[in-house]
Amino acid sequence: MIVAGIGSRKGVSVEDVLAAIETALEAHGLAMSALSALATAALKKDEDAIAATGRTLNLPVIIVDDAALRAVSSGTLSNSSLSQKSAGTPSVSEASALAVAGKGAKLLGPRTVLGPVTCAIAIRGDAP
Repeated sequence: MIVAGIGSRKGVSVEDVLAAIETALEAHGLAMSALSALATAALKKDEDAIAATGRTLNLPVIIVDDAALRAVSSGTLSNSSLSQKSAGTPSVSEASALAVAGKGAKLLGPRTVLGPVTCAIAIRGDAP
């Protein structure tokens, strides 16, 4: 399973989100078709562009609650004070990806920051 965790400022566009996902995947030599799901924090549940991106890619967008984010926060690689303050985790995108990818998941690297969107890629199992 390969999950793209998404963090963003308010009011981002679908194009912003897609570009961040593409950039993060390319950094790890992966294609968009490798993704199993998108993930984000509960505080982003009303961010229309994230939901719309899931529809565009025909992928589920899984909303991760704060407790689940905190539970995997020790596995994050980045540290944003804004993310820590607003979501209780050092990185919304990284923690979201890890939480949804499940037990034994790992990040392929630190989050990618592209303008107003962050994206982190987590894998579980024998995914490439």
